[in-house]
Amino acid sequence: MIDFLRGPVVHLESEYVVLDVQGVGYRVFCPNPYAFAKAEGPVTIYIHYQTREDATLLFGFPTREEQKLFRKLIEVSGIGPKVALGILTGGTPDQLISAIYQENITFLTKLPGIGKKTAQRMILDLKDKLDGLSMASMQTGLFAVPMEERADGLAWQEARDALKGLGYTESELDRVWLAMKKEGAETGTVDVLMKKALGLLYIAK
Repeated sequence: MIDFLRGPVVHLESEYVVLDVQGVGYRVFCPNPYAFAKAEGPVTIYIHYQTREDATLLFGFPTREEQKLFRKLIEVSGIGPKVALGILTGGTPDQLISAIYQENITFLTKLPGIGKKTAQRMILDLKDKLDGLSMASMQTGLFAVPMEERADGLAWQEARDALKGLGYTESELDRVWLAMKKEGAETGTVDVLMKKALGLLYIAK
């Protein structure tokens, strides 16, 4: 069983990174592969290892907290690995944990692949099973800002950092952000915002 992998990122796509571990390239599916675009040198990715009849898949996370939360999510009926990755793309672990404890259906149904019934099932199945995962930010008052607003802001900041890692300038990113807001396209997960921004940046060239 693989618990983590360490090595340089040699390739990334919208759904995965390829990690070079002593000359072997491991394809690792991640919530936001672009977050690794600016990494210099080896990175550590915590792994969830899944074997199916037709494939062996690796799912990776920058922290053990996200690794543990992913494993909790896939225990919920109706949530598979791809949906769980989408959930982690749409919010930080603290945001998700807080939404579950607060039974915040509005926040949960904004996550990719989550309808009202699945959100209710998440709350029912996980509310008493998240002890030990990070709740520090709740104690420091981070959640005084509405989670819906904070999720969008954090998603764009993470997408912006990844785009900077790909070589785009601050002025280019400022222009594309204004264009996205003008079109009413400034909300969504990191992956969604990355694709919207890259499309506009490509058109601008």
